[in-house]
Amino acid sequence: MFNASNAEDAPQPPKVLTTPLEIASNLRALEKSHDPLIITFAERSQRFQTFLVDVNHKDATMALDEMIPRDGEKYLLAGEPFRVEGFHDGIRIAWECNSMMTVVDSADNGRSYRGDMPKEVVYHQRRNAFRAALKLTALVDVEIAGDKLKNSLKGKLLDISATGCKLRFDGDHSEVLQLGQIYERYTAHLPFGKLTTAVELRHLHYEESLGITFAGVRFHNISAATLRNVENFVFQLQREARRFDKDD
Repeated sequence: MFNASNAEDAPQPPKVLTTPLEIASNLRALEKSHDPLIITFAERSQRFQTFLVDVNHKDATMALDEMIPRDGEKYLLAGEPFRVEGFHDGIRIAWECNSMMTVVDSADNGRSYRGDMPKEVVYHQRRNAFRAALKLTALVDVEIAGDKLKNSLKGKLLDISATGCKLRFDGDHSEVLQLGQIYERYTAHLPFGKLTTAVELRHLHYEESLGITFAGVRFHNISAATLRNVENFVFQLQREARRFDKDD
């Protein structure tokens, strides 16, 4: 049986970066890759999306793009502390912001928030769980629903691991789905039966040339029994892939 806790997949302990050079380097990686960031304010359940739009190592400052939804800006301007979290190449990069940020409104670059770079950044290399891709001829039907969605979305499962999966939806749903949002009812019609759990949206991209929205979700509070079923399915796909490579 595929075991997500194998030694080679064991999670690495998080590191705390404290040198300005290390911090600037990792923030710049988020900026250059245009990785989405999730902002959460203390004692508030709503999440907001943003991006790093500037990292100035010399001045030890940075700028965040306008928040989506925009009503998060009022908490920022009120000086409420917040947490920023992003992922770059599977590495979780997060920090706390307790200092005031100022709004910058530019005709060229739009609205942004500028403030000091963090003094500490949490750098966490998560375990590298095996991700199994499904054959295009055998894609699994999936559905996402929840209190934050007016209508459920039906799509296809592209790949899956013990921690999450990649999905495909026809059409543009980039305005409907929200990064960082937890959707309570994710259903995948796997060969052994229906899998149902909550998921958190971690990645979202609309490919205009294909007319397809790609989404990456992470399983949220998945039950032990459901996780065992996922691991069994991943192991089955892994075994089929190895057999195919051997035959080839």
